[in-house]
This record gives sequence, C-alpha cells and structure tokens, in this order.
Amino acid sequence: MRRLETQRQKTYFVRLMLAQLIVTLLGMLFAFSIAHLAGVLSVLKGALVALLPHAFFIQRMGIFRAKRRSSDAMDLFRAEAGKFGLTVALFTLVFVVAPPSNPAFFFCAYVAVILTHWLAPWLMPRKSHNLLR
Repeated sequence: MRRLETQRQKTYFVRLMLAQLIVTLLGMLFAFSIAHLAGVLSVLKGALVALLPHAFFIQRMGIFRAKRRSSDAMDLFRAEAGKFGLTVALFTLVFVVAPPSNPAFFFCAYVAVILTHWLAPWLMPRKSHNLLR
C-alpha cells in the first residue's frame, strides 16, 4: 500500500514539473512575439528562480529516492527553509549579476510557475479502486 502512495506522489511531481515547463515555454513564446530574445531571457530567468528552489525541495525531501523518504517534521522544515533561502539568493543573484531586461516578463513568469500548483487537483493521479483484484 505504501509503495502505491509513493508511486502516486512521484507521478504527481513529474506531472507538476511538466506543467511548469509548459507554462514556461508558453511564456517564452509570448515574450518572443512581443520583445524577442530579451523578453525570452527575462521569462527564462523568472521561471528558473521559481523552478530551481522547487527542485531543491523535492530532492531534500527524498521524493524520488528509492530507499528512504523523509517523513520527519524537521526534514520538512529544513527543506522548506532551504527552498526559501535559495529563492532569496536566486532573486539577489539575478538582479545583481544579470538583471532582466524586462522585469514585467520576469515577475509574470515567476508568478505563473509558482501558481501552477493550483493545478494540483487535475494533476494528481486518481486512486485506483482495483487494489483488491
């Protein structure tokens, strides 16, 4: 039973990451039609600032690890704190080292990727009722 729930969570995270990548690509296409390469790079930077901390969180929680998954509350707290710290560091890095040429595209892409979590009810695989067969 535990194995099925783990597989279900993995499927959810793969679908969520795929949805986030699709949102990023659509944003890049939209930005290219308006601001060409500069807009595309701004969207890419905004999406990466959202995606990299999310990937860090998944890795820290051990979602894709075959052996042991983290279920401890302290592990969740550490992963979330690391995600927050990485987000702050990435925002700082982007605006100091390589400022986006179009901040509107940057923030729209960031928010769009973050809000992709709202699609969770449609991304979750359905529970199978055929477990007893």
